[in-house]
Amino acid sequence: MLSPQDLDALAHATHSDPFALLGLHRGAGKRAWRLHAVLPGAVSVRVVQAASGRALATLERVHATGVWAAEWKLAAKAPDERVDYRLQVQWAQGGEGSYADAYAFGALIDDGDLRAFREGSHTRPYLFLGAHPMTLRDAGGDVPGVRFAVWAPNARRVSVVGSFNDWDGRRHPMRCRYDAGVWEIFVPHAAVGDAYKFELLDRNGQLLPLKADPYAHAAEKRPSTASLVAPLPAAIPIDPSRAAANSREAPMSIYEVHAPSWRKHPDGRFYDWDDLAEALPAYAAEQGFTHIELMPVTEHPFDGSWGYQTLGQYAPTARMGAPEGWPRFVAACRAKGLGLIVDWVPAHFPTDAHGLAQFDGTALYEYQDPREGFHRDWNTLIYNFGRNEVKSFLTGSAMYWAERMGVDGLRVDAVASMLYRDYSRPAGEWLPNAQGGRENLEAIAMMRWINERLGAECPGVMTLAEESTAFPGVSAPTSAGGLGFHFKWNMGWMNDTLRY
Repeated sequence: MLSPQDLDALAHATHSDPFALLGLHRGAGKRAWRLHAVLPGAVSVRVVQAASGRALATLERVHATGVWAAEWKLAAKAPDERVDYRLQVQWAQGGEGSYADAYAFGALIDDGDLRAFREGSHTRPYLFLGAHPMTLRDAGGDVPGVRFAVWAPNARRVSVVGSFNDWDGRRHPMRCRYDAGVWEIFVPHAAVGDAYKFELLDRNGQLLPLKADPYAHAAEKRPSTASLVAPLPAAIPIDPSRAAANSREAPMSIYEVHAPSWRKHPDGRFYDWDDLAEALPAYAAEQGFTHIELMPVTEHPFDGSWGYQTLGQYAPTARMGAPEGWPRFVAACRAKGLGLIVDWVPAHFPTDAHGLAQFDGTALYEYQDPREGFHRDWNTLIYNFGRNEVKSFLTGSAMYWAERMGVDGLRVDAVASMLYRDYSRPAGEWLPNAQGGRENLEAIAMMRWINERLGAECPGVMTLAEESTAFPGVSAPTSAGGLGFHFKWNMGWMNDTLRY
């Protein structure tokens, strides 16, 4: 059975390879099986055959914190093969249930996806990272649940915690795919709408603040900070007529809107996406605009940032209601012949403890040296543009809004701050690039890559760079040495107009 060290590690959720111990494993001798489970709050646990419900064994509590174990032998006439099973649990707080075991399921993420993510060439990492509702099948039938996956290569242990396991990190420690630093687990009976976060131990075994999911498709409304399990949105293909309206030769008149404050209900409530769909497109079309541009609608913790300090690159803000309303808003814009542009912020992110900062106890998403990684003007952290997995994360977000959210364009915010390592930094407080210059070569390469991928895979979607310096070739094609944006958006025009 378990060694005292393994038993203690399971009891306190410090074991780095829980799948090696939990779930069903071969026992000592032929036709013997053993099973371990961590079920704090249980008063009795039985293991039964999934298909027939036949009792196989009663588990014994082997640690006061709620580690349970059993070992049994199959009858001589029974086939000597792996047993599909359920755990029948009676809980101390009352009630009982029959559960599929998370540790009965193997790894689910494809090795090729992990390799491309690690190499920085994956354009849609949101397809396997984050929370994905799915149904698996065993001899007992369909098993609905959610596959969770998160990138945390320097963590000693990662658990998913949420409303489905009483936020207890002992219940669902995850399997590490060491080659990519990705942790994954399929949690049976978790469902759409469940709130969740990740609980991590850093490389020194210290417990970190609970982290929201960087790839979540939905989140709680501030001040709450948990992620919500949500289905992957269906793709919204670009209307061919919109592609022509988004071309560099087409006339454009863009109405820039901060969605949460454009209009509110008399009692102060925000409009949701359906309210906005009913009012905003008609208003903008009547005024003669060709496009609506939304200031950032990705999830963000602080209203005062107007969305420019985002932590949810894959989630429309909960301020505007459930994400299911977003496609209806897109459809309303298209019905009025309007293009839809969103402000997209790949330059920096806030330092909130539940976010990306020091995600696994190290500078994972941000540059480690504050001379590269801290933005002095905004008190934010700067993405490590040279890290392949960060490149995949940001590329995936751009593709997500183009393909899954159906936008006609991305106005990329704060490009100037990405281009220059000395942006808003005095002499001696910035690090030159590998060639001794002031340009951020990694950010430049990433922007070119994203514009190339959008151009190749999302034709008709435009990108606009908010950039007001003399950097050459912002809107020149990458084949000619440019950055590949369709347009350069000079923020001075907006400031001058508001001042006037």
